[in-house]
Amino acid sequence: MRIAAIGSSRWGRILAVLVVCGSSFFVHGDAPSISLMESRNFVAAREMVAGGSWLIPTMNGELRLAKPPLPTWAVAVLQQLTGPTEQLGLLRLPAALAATLLVFFFWGLARELTRAQPAEAPGRTAWLAALVLGSSLLVIVTGREGQWDIFANSLMVGALWLLVRGWQQPGRALLPLAGAGLLAGLAMLSKGPVTVYAILLPFLGAYLVRQPSHRRQVARQGWGTALAAVVALLVGLSWPFYIWLEVAPAALKVARTEIASWGDRHVQPFWYYWSFFAFTGLWALVALVSMVWPYARPRLQRFLPYGVALAWVAGALLLLSLVPEKKERYMLPLMPPLALLIAGMLRYWESSASKATPADRLLLRAWGSLLTLVFLVLPVAMAVSRLPGFGPGSVRWGAAVGMFGSLAVAAGWLGVRQRRAPVLVATTLAGVAAAVWLLLPAYPGWESRKATPGLRYLREARQQPALRVIASWRSLDTLHVKQVWAAGRAVPVWHPTIDSLAGLRAPVGVFAGSAVADRLPVGWEQHVRLTRLDSFYLGQNRESGYWVISRIDPI
Repeated sequence: MRIAAIGSSRWGRILAVLVVCGSSFFVHGDAPSISLMESRNFVAAREMVAGGSWLIPTMNGELRLAKPPLPTWAVAVLQQLTGPTEQLGLLRLPAALAATLLVFFFWGLARELTRAQPAEAPGRTAWLAALVLGSSLLVIVTGREGQWDIFANSLMVGALWLLVRGWQQPGRALLPLAGAGLLAGLAMLSKGPVTVYAILLPFLGAYLVRQPSHRRQVARQGWGTALAAVVALLVGLSWPFYIWLEVAPAALKVARTEIASWGDRHVQPFWYYWSFFAFTGLWALVALVSMVWPYARPRLQRFLPYGVALAWVAGALLLLSLVPEKKERYMLPLMPPLALLIAGMLRYWESSASKATPADRLLLRAWGSLLTLVFLVLPVAMAVSRLPGFGPGSVRWGAAVGMFGSLAVAAGWLGVRQRRAPVLVATTLAGVAAAVWLLLPAYPGWESRKATPGLRYLREARQQPALRVIASWRSLDTLHVKQVWAAGRAVPVWHPTIDSLAGLRAPVGVFAGSAVADRLPVGWEQHVRLTRLDSFYLGQNRESGYWVISRIDPI
């Protein structure tokens, strides 16, 4: 439980960060079930591996230009190495690796930002910041999901690290600044200009505004900074330029749709992100306290550039709030600067134990009490949920009682009564890891707790022998992308005509949301034979509706 001892050596720190990342991003990678965004990414990657274009991606046989392809390439490369697979734990490995890179890139950035602070022990604040980021709730959730956000955020934070590293060097720093441009360009190949807007711009504002010494650094590295900008634009705009040359009309249509979606899809009020600090998870109270200027600034400025970190959070929050389209995962750019502020708060508390003020003691007790309450509630919640294999008497429940009970005792006795900040840090990290190891396997059961038993789904229906032998599958309606993933292959939309039916030379598997016979053109009976094979439900209950699978054979 003595985190100070673990963090006294370089290799001990690296090992601790790797353990946190391993627990947060890699353990039980197949839980939860596949999400909408993952379905889109995995379907596009599957079609690349099946012989489709890697430069002009498709999704269910149609152009997929709404998102840049780098995260899809990562999944496709994985499938090239492992062979076609539907194991979610394997397909999510690129995202988990990207999340791990995010933590290490941020660790490097935090080291550069805190290197010159007067009270900084060599690298300790940066190390704590990396541990906090790797165990923050939103980072864990996003890092376990194989979609675009984690790649873009990771690469842009890496670009910030190399930018600051290059700017702070006394001599010419073309190599790190060129690397920064490369990483920024790859971030644009992951999610377009999103991270330029949500990460790069607020950081530059925080780093340069009212910071004359930083501006002098950038001016001294003017040519290197220009090189970084040129490399970023060349790399980031390469794919959009190619798409414009090859399929300009489709690209223009997609661009118009995406721009319009910022103002008419998932629209939320300006204050939607007000609870952003809560998405750090068990660090939420510390995050909130670290942003209270009168309390935090005089305490944290010895350990980190407090004004820069707070301005980074505020600038990113403002820019995100200005966009009408809002989602919880869009708050991911707020997590790195929050982690830095949290680390500064932890450093102050652990270094001022002998001279703590009443406010310090009160806040440590509040944080310890909150942790104790959470650790006591979790086994009770497991018992109340009554999920199979997780209730009283089960091995997992017994392990949870032992683990969370021990953490509650540690947080309550050593944290609340003795106000030992390192103990609270250690119990928080252990609590997050224990929650992932012990509770995450319950998530599939929680998702299906209201499911109607006995329903047949596409994953089972596709095993129908009469369907599996058919090379061509078609859909009379737009099949949801989650169902396309469950089908195991593309099921493009088909609008049959009498001529196309008359020209059939091989059977076709037909998927439809209603009776297929009613959807075929008049006179179809003269050219083809229709056989119903199976049906499947779209969701976990009958109200979700079902689709019919039929077979059309030429006569």
